[in-house]
Amino acid sequence: MKINPYFVVLLMTVVGLIIAYGVLAISMFLGKRNPYREKLNPYESGVKPGRWEYKANIQYYLTALAFLIFDIEVVFMYPWAVKVMDLKLFAFIEMLIFILILLIGYVYIWRKGGLEWQ
Repeated sequence: MKINPYFVVLLMTVVGLIIAYGVLAISMFLGKRNPYREKLNPYESGVKPGRWEYKANIQYYLTALAFLIFDIEVVFMYPWAVKVMDLKLFAFIEMLIFILILLIGYVYIWRKGGLEWQ
């Protein structure tokens, strides 16, 4: 007997939603409610709201963003590697163009000093 893959996806989605909302419902009904002033104050990143004394270096965020962009782009190479033998020359040329675009972006970031750390 062959199982329909759409049925499996639907079943997994329903089970996942039941688990997620079930855990939320259980914690809502069984969890303690003890609101007080300090607990209800806004809180972000371990710092109380107000003037923040630390000045963050934007270079860190630019480097992280560049890494993230190139890391996500490399994920597209895995499906290509699986099917490259079936698609033959077309897939090879497409990946060369893709890598060339990534290389242009890398050189641009390099030229702009995005990989330099002061």
